Amino acid sequence: MGGREGERAGAVSVSTYLENVARDRILCVLPFSFDAGYSQLTTAFHAGACAVLMNYLLPNDVVKTVARERITGIGGVPPLWNQLAGLDWPDEAKASMRYFTNTGGHMPRATLDRLRASLPNAKPYLMYGLMEAFRSTYLPPEEVENRPDSMGKAIPNAEIVVVNDKGEVCGPDEPGELVHRGALVSLGYWNDPERTAERFKPAPGQLAGLPVTEYAVWSGDTVRKDAEGFLYFVGRRDEMIKSSGYRISPTELEEVVYSSGAVGEAVALGLPHPTIGQGIVIVATPPVGGALDAEAVLAACREALPQFMVPHAVVERASLDRNPNGKIDRKKLGEELAGFFEEDS
Repeated sequence: MGGREGERAGAVSVSTYLENVARDRILCVLPFSFDAGYSQLTTAFHAGACAVLMNYLLPNDVVKTVARERITGIGGVPPLWNQLAGLDWPDEAKASMRYFTNTGGHMPRATLDRLRASLPNAKPYLMYGLMEAFRSTYLPPEEVENRPDSMGKAIPNAEIVVVNDKGEVCGPDEPGELVHRGALVSLGYWNDPERTAERFKPAPGQLAGLPVTEYAVWSGDTVRKDAEGFLYFVGRRDEMIKSSGYRISPTELEEVVYSSGAVGEAVALGLPHPTIGQGIVIVATPPVGGALDAEAVLAACREALPQFMVPHAVVERASLDRNPNGKIDRKKLGEELAGFFEEDS
């Protein structure tokens, strides 16, 4: 769906599960060029709520604005939440905050736990979305304690199907590609029919003989669905690390790295290696007020992961590059470090 009707359908869906009302005051820190940022604006309009616009310089500015403006809801991406989780939130912010949302990548468990402790009255909504189909899934706050690593289930007016390489719907816990069908799927990429044909394909499970083919967006993301229907992110197909014949999820690696408490921010990369395909490198910043402990990171990985998933190196950076949406720029980091193992050999 495109145009105004698509925007309205998205706003109705999101405001329904976030329970937005006219008294909400939503802090908009994500750029409007990012679908999640624009969604906050349309959701506020639909609910008659107040959208407070902010172009912040420092993370602490966000916390101060929440307290000053009596903000009830914020949407952010993991790199921002990683920074905000380590700050002291004033009582005014704790009192006003009703919910916070995460999108644009997996929120580390350690970050989520710190945020829940800092904002005890705020419900966490962990979400997953596609640029091509607005929002796809959310995890209800009451499920966070039981399954904090889940993406949840489909949002209202969407259906999420997990499909294997044969085009068949996957069974419980079988990894496959996430396919999003329903009212929120866009019409394709503007003036790019070749790329549109790659991502927008017939929806799985259609009845034969329909006069009009229904198209869905095939995300390129690998996920699995458990027996109760909850989805879990495995990784993007173009970001999966291929080392010593194994396919390794960067998200799973990063979760262990964050749990060590030895880093500020971190990203797991697969870099060209002369003998094993790709070597695993963790690029990380020091924790706030501390020093990066590379050995503690590796020790945590050895304890929690099989040997083939243990990183080969930890690289320290003062900060990690961001793309315009505020996400860590994996591609740029990978390009900068492409010769890491060749130089080491």
